[in-house]
Amino acid sequence: MTDPNRPSSPAVCPPQFRLDGGSATLVMDLSTGLPTTLYWGPRLPAGTALHTLPALHRRPAAPNSPFVEAPLGLTPLAATGFAGPPGLAGHRDGQAWAPLPRLIAVAWLSTDHVRLTSRDDRHALTLMHDLAIDPDTGVLALSATITNDAATPYALDHLAAPVLPIGDQLTRLLHLSGRWALEFQADWHDFPTGAFVRENRRGRTSHDAFPGLVCATPGTGWNSGTALGFHLGASGNHRLRAERLSDGRALIEMAELLLPGEIRLERGEGYTTPTLYAAVSTSGLNGIAQGFQRYVRTHILPTSVAERSRPVHYNSWEAVYFNHDQPVLRDLAAQAAALGVERFVLDDGWFGARRNSWAGLGDWTVSPDVYPDGITPLIDHVRDLGMTFGLWVEPEMVNPDSDLYRAHPDWVLGLAGVDQVPMRQQYVLDLARTEVADHLFARLDALLRDHAIDYLKWDMNRDLSQPGGADGRAAAHVQAGAVHALIDRLRAAHPAVEIESCASGGGRANYEILKRTHRIWTSDSNDALDRLTIQRGCGLFFPPEIMGAHVGPRDCHSTGRRMPMAMRAGVALFGHMGLEMDLRELTDAERTMLGAAIALHKAHRALLHHGELHRIDTPAHLDAFGVIAADRGTALFSYAVITQSRSTQPERIRLTGLDPMTQYRVDTVWPPGTTLLENEGAILPGALLMHLGLPLPLMHPQSLHIVHVTRV
Repeated sequence: MTDPNRPSSPAVCPPQFRLDGGSATLVMDLSTGLPTTLYWGPRLPAGTALHTLPALHRRPAAPNSPFVEAPLGLTPLAATGFAGPPGLAGHRDGQAWAPLPRLIAVAWLSTDHVRLTSRDDRHALTLMHDLAIDPDTGVLALSATITNDAATPYALDHLAAPVLPIGDQLTRLLHLSGRWALEFQADWHDFPTGAFVRENRRGRTSHDAFPGLVCATPGTGWNSGTALGFHLGASGNHRLRAERLSDGRALIEMAELLLPGEIRLERGEGYTTPTLYAAVSTSGLNGIAQGFQRYVRTHILPTSVAERSRPVHYNSWEAVYFNHDQPVLRDLAAQAAALGVERFVLDDGWFGARRNSWAGLGDWTVSPDVYPDGITPLIDHVRDLGMTFGLWVEPEMVNPDSDLYRAHPDWVLGLAGVDQVPMRQQYVLDLARTEVADHLFARLDALLRDHAIDYLKWDMNRDLSQPGGADGRAAAHVQAGAVHALIDRLRAAHPAVEIESCASGGGRANYEILKRTHRIWTSDSNDALDRLTIQRGCGLFFPPEIMGAHVGPRDCHSTGRRMPMAMRAGVALFGHMGLEMDLRELTDAERTMLGAAIALHKAHRALLHHGELHRIDTPAHLDAFGVIAADRGTALFSYAVITQSRSTQPERIRLTGLDPMTQYRVDTVWPPGTTLLENEGAILPGALLMHLGLPLPLMHPQSLHIVHVTRV
């Protein structure tokens, strides 16, 4: 029997339909033949008369304006007279530059996923929109595909993911910017008439222009306000655009940023945009973060990640750098295991002539100079200590001083007749060339076949400054796809091996790379104060269990700042916890405290890696948040002092996300031996904890407390 709510063609499709999920509703209008969003926001009541919505969008003709307003469709089109940014731009030798595809088919791929197909017969182009909503979180997943149906090639300059309208009450924009070692910094902007545009041309997701955006009502904080969140799952170049037109309408457009000539579609060929993910919240930024985090856990991450505990890491980099002395490494492994570490990761310097950053990249064979017996003895030692073994690689790069480059200098991306832009003494390999991808796969496959390696830290340490391919064409687009393909190929051959996405820290963090990796190295900075802001911004889009968070050395190598162990460990235990320091330098007191932090992390790991993150609005000199179980029966709350307060008395910490009618026991669990309340272990109702809050002791900057709250 045919389901009347799931029509197969526009001829039998109602002019309007809705997608519902979580607390969100999307209503589409098909009546004009140009798919247009009538509503996207908080969930509408069942039985809402959808046919009444078009009338709510009709407006009088403005002076000196078209009598009929051009639609703001899923793909705004120049042919309609739309005065804003077109969602599609391309041509055939200057012709077919303004197509007007009309709806020809509606196909329901599932109860929550619809595909709208439109066609322009005159210009022989087919435009397809995929719209899916997650029933649990209400997160939308949207993409657009253009296909060339003509015998002559079509040069595609731009295709945005489906464009969504924004209500006029959303006048604030939040974007994550930053730099190397200070990623995911939240910047608020007014949303004026005109365009807010951020572009990334680095060939990787970038440290300074994360492909995410939040639109919000004035005064929106973590716990209140209406907000819409957007993320483009793109590993390469991208463009974000938030624009308010002079007629008052506003939109969000996100797309891969295509370099000149990158996409040339022959007959029957198509191009699909990166997926745009969008979330709705009426409970402030927490609602956006919680929706995206749940969505990532259930729809983005490989299933194996959600089902396994995330092991505590030890990474060798800031302990030894390139100085790989085997007795030292064996000693570090033994000390790490004694502290409770579960995975030992050998970082850069184990291969070829890699004694510094100038040589050896590309030569993925174990160095006989440093490891005359190979790395198997070290691996066996690590595994005998009860830990798994991980290895650092940077397959996309090559040093000019390497056997690989000397044999194949033509294998790198670049521009003919132009000197390479110097950066980190390395070039970028052209992974779109079959021989390059095959060579890299063979080397990595041999490493994993010949050694008991459970984990790869996959790094990518420089921009694609001159992404020219062997044919002279721009190759940033194909390079990003080739990286995905290489990782997919490797994972198919070694499905048990986990992979970390690292690009000098958080330079390649997005949902598309996360579909094929298991962890993101959030930042090259292990500075605990910086990490509070880095992890706060990252947490808007990613769950804590995939954010690599390491306890760094006493004196931070990236900032020079010195912080106590209680602060460093307390910040790190709320992510995918790890250590990155010379363990031989620990005092007895630091060693005891670090072991206690790892034990605390393990004791609450199920909560930390599956609970719901609730951040608390605080003054700038404080940072507070909690991770709460789904049944609200238990939670951990962190309260950190960053700088001094102007007040003589500390603020109260008002908890959030608890059941107001439930009685909770409150215990201070960090730092060891401290108490927050005079009557430690007090039993208090959730309403009191959330509305009156807890008194705090006088605390120095660079200190924090962690409170455990459990249902009685």
